[in-house]
Amino acid sequence: MGVCEQYKSAGQDQLFEHFESLEKNEQQTLLDNLEKVANRVSPEKLVSDCKKAIQLAEENSKAGSHIQPLPSSSYESIIDNPEAETRYFNKGVESLERSEVGVILLAGGQGTRLGSSAPKGCYDIGLPSGKSLFQIQAERIYRLQKLVGKNCKIPWYIMTSEPTRNATEQFFQENNYFGLNHGDITFFNQGTLPAFDLKGEKLLLGSPTSLVQSPDGNGGLYRAIKENNLVDDFNKRGIKHLYMYCVDNVLSLVADPTFIGYAIEHKFELATKAVRKRDAHESVGLIATKDKRPCVIEYSEISKELAEATDNQGLLKLRAANIVNHYYSVNLLERELDNWCDNMSYHIAKKKIPIYNNKTGEFEKPETPNGIKLEQFIFDVFPTIPMEKFGCLEVQRSKEFSPLKNGPGSANDNPETSRTAYLKLGTSWLRSAGAVIDDNILVEVSSATTYKGENLSQFKGYKFDKNNSYVE
Repeated sequence: MGVCEQYKSAGQDQLFEHFESLEKNEQQTLLDNLEKVANRVSPEKLVSDCKKAIQLAEENSKAGSHIQPLPSSSYESIIDNPEAETRYFNKGVESLERSEVGVILLAGGQGTRLGSSAPKGCYDIGLPSGKSLFQIQAERIYRLQKLVGKNCKIPWYIMTSEPTRNATEQFFQENNYFGLNHGDITFFNQGTLPAFDLKGEKLLLGSPTSLVQSPDGNGGLYRAIKENNLVDDFNKRGIKHLYMYCVDNVLSLVADPTFIGYAIEHKFELATKAVRKRDAHESVGLIATKDKRPCVIEYSEISKELAEATDNQGLLKLRAANIVNHYYSVNLLERELDNWCDNMSYHIAKKKIPIYNNKTGEFEKPETPNGIKLEQFIFDVFPTIPMEKFGCLEVQRSKEFSPLKNGPGSANDNPETSRTAYLKLGTSWLRSAGAVIDDNILVEVSSATTYKGENLSQFKGYKFDKNNSYVE
């Protein structure tokens, strides 16, 4: 079946109403662009999946009393539990010594909300050093490789998007890959999905020769891994364990041995980190169970009573806040990747979408939502994992999670909060090492110098003031 027939049989005749008015080369460009989309997901499946996504949104709006916390066999905290933290750390280091750990970074977003057109990873949160998020994270990998020793290699797989790919690669090249081996860094793109009208029936044109398309969400990671044959690369490099995180978390312990060791010791195939919910009504996704399967639920899906319920320790029963920081075994990906790509559901977001109206030949910029963008969520695969193969590790928020979501001066999760969290953590490490620091002074500690507070004994007795606020 030709590309025109594929779309017309899916009820998308409107895409061709201007076809005869196009130049021959424009007609071919339109057909080529439509074919690229169809090669990824058939038009009929796209329409069907969009309708399912609309139905899913309606179902998810209903509160669910069948939601429960994870069982203790799948949930553990290392807060005030140094013995477990050390044991897991050492087990993770053993795997790192064998170069069995790879890192996947989700870095497809632009810094639009931050007032920047550059990839978000290029953003400078205002540290004394002026380092970007990419540099901080690269230096963590560099330092961990040095800490582990024994020729440890930690391959870094960086998922970009079409708008950010070239700028990201150029940024790494200009900065000499931040001291890492170029051959251990792999860039790959997440995919895109077409947009629909508000009924979820008609695809929208963004120009005379192309559909409106947008990134397919963090759940597009799985299809991107498949399409870029990354599992083959994992196996070629001897990688058995993967640490996945998001570029906007300045505190992420990249390739964290503790998290890796936790998953290995319990033979989990998929694990996730969580931080403790700030309060009962914090607007955050929660890691829990639904129908006795692991899942992430939105705060809007649970009742006020369930949100406020406490356990016998006085802690919230549902307190595991999702920070999108996961562990995957490569064996799991080998076994389930095709299934996930074929069967993952889509979610809808109603947006104001600029479109090309091929009836009038004009571009339109709406003032109210006029269409639906589809995306997939990375945690939608959680229910496919048997509970005995799924784990959640609770970590200290102040040590591991400070996301950069909003622009300067906003209420929270902004450059100021990220910078303060990073500086406070480094300052606490220096104080623990015996440095003398005034209460009103915050010191930046380079992630190339220490991974999580080690290697700072040389600063015992050293006094820091406002004139020396950076440790390299």
